[in-house]
Amino acid sequence: MELRADLEHCGHRFRSDTDTEVIVHLYEEYGPRCVERLRGMFAFAIWDEPKRTLMLARDRAGKKPLYYAIDGDQLLFGSEAKAIVAHGAISPEPDYRALNYYLTYGYVPGEHCGFKQIRKLPPAHYLIYQNGNAELTRYWRLSYLPKLKISEREACEELRRRLREAVKMRMVADVPLGAFLSGGVDSSAIVALMSELSSRPVKTFSIGFRQRDYDETRWARMVAEKFHTEHHEFIVEPQDDPQDAAQLLSTLAHHYDEPYADSSAIATYYLSKLTREHVTVALNGDGGDENFAGYKRHSVTAMANYLEPIPPSIRKLMGAAMSRGYSMTGGNRRIAGRLRMLGDAMNGSWRTGYGRMIAWFSEAEKARLCSPEFAAAVGDSRAEEILERAYEDAAADDAIDQTLSVDVSLYLPEDCLVKVDRASMAASLEARSPLVDHEFMEFAAQLPARFKLNLYDRKLIFKKAFRGILPDAILKRPKMGFGVPLDYWFRGATWIEILRDVLLSRRATERGYFRRAEVARLIDDHVAGKADRHNQLWMLLMLEMWHRTFIERDLATDYSSNSHLAATQNRASA
Repeated sequence: MELRADLEHCGHRFRSDTDTEVIVHLYEEYGPRCVERLRGMFAFAIWDEPKRTLMLARDRAGKKPLYYAIDGDQLLFGSEAKAIVAHGAISPEPDYRALNYYLTYGYVPGEHCGFKQIRKLPPAHYLIYQNGNAELTRYWRLSYLPKLKISEREACEELRRRLREAVKMRMVADVPLGAFLSGGVDSSAIVALMSELSSRPVKTFSIGFRQRDYDETRWARMVAEKFHTEHHEFIVEPQDDPQDAAQLLSTLAHHYDEPYADSSAIATYYLSKLTREHVTVALNGDGGDENFAGYKRHSVTAMANYLEPIPPSIRKLMGAAMSRGYSMTGGNRRIAGRLRMLGDAMNGSWRTGYGRMIAWFSEAEKARLCSPEFAAAVGDSRAEEILERAYEDAAADDAIDQTLSVDVSLYLPEDCLVKVDRASMAASLEARSPLVDHEFMEFAAQLPARFKLNLYDRKLIFKKAFRGILPDAILKRPKMGFGVPLDYWFRGATWIEILRDVLLSRRATERGYFRRAEVARLIDDHVAGKADRHNQLWMLLMLEMWHRTFIERDLATDYSSNSHLAATQNRASA
């Protein structure tokens, strides 16, 4: 509305009340630099008939997707890769370099795509296509310098003010509106501000599990009661029927377009479906951890950076001791995870340690898993190069700020935002993320790193800003993350059958990507409780389902008697 008023003052005349028309006039007034005046999530294309020029643009944080492919003298584009594949000009071949990146990160990063001839327009970029030439321009970069000279008290007040503004902007809607509520600090803060700004009870939605160490519904209920919300929750159960489990896999593979390994997509998909039964727009807490150092790996990175002056040989011994401690924790998942991460971080520089912490398969594990043929197809592509370039591009001079910059350029747009966007769109729900507002992110980036974490706690300034507003139990509770209890599920009969029938099938084996014996060992070790391999197994499962959904033309299934799954996959492909 503000942009429209400015444009009308400049003499523009509008024919509708749509926000889309504002972008057209904005382009007419400012050309490609019009993107610098937009605030929020967007992906759009503008055809400039007089100049015979096409412009593609994507929002700063990468909230909305945009794919493109250049085939001879034509450019194809769409918000889904499958739309480009459906056109027919592009052959749906896998990009083996991208699949190698996927095995490391759990997603296909940057401009790369699982399909060989398709690319993603990166966040904060626009593309100009004219006379068969494409030129890519970056129009925004999050800078962590210079640092604000501000007290903690002033930072808390400004943080609340800026976040309240971001929430208020995203509450403008002429359709029913609600919020995802996990019971974590981020989503709880969003709900608190929405309750303050709303004249009626906020509608809140939560997903839970029977396994207590994964279930956050009790925390969500505490926040809902505090702010008198109209609360809804749903308990996700593991599928007991192989057909239902297979249909879930097929559905996720279809909607995510590329290989995507974050299993919390399951919960997000069900949460979006539940939410859409009541509202059309939902706010969420995405971005809080990337802005304010909320992950355990951030604390471990701070520790590794602190200990880096210790001679490498001694740090290597310390790391080995941590790894041995990891195997002697008696099943305490939280302690085991921290010891393993610290052990990884101690062996080498803190940057290479961060790479080991976030890797789903280490390079040594990939060497055991991947066939010589797959390794040859990957060539000299190194997954570490993605992380190295992200660190080099960071506009920061502190280890924590540099790492947060890496997360904002990789993990946030390629994992977190993809997860919610695809799941919510599958349910015809619009998800809005106030913490990913670029002006709020710029403020958070320029806060001193010491405001965000120390060696003992994380997200310090964010928690202090909402002290006295959120219940103390919410501010002090351990971070759980939006996980799915696949480690439990994958020891149940239904999912064991799925894992073996899909990953060890003749179809998967003859593709030649992985050594069958190594895949079987991963399954057996997990089922027997020798190791927790659920993340790696889910990654392989989703890669296989993506391949069957998009790459192979023959969508017959190894569940030869399961006509339900075959029909589902054919509908997805169509």
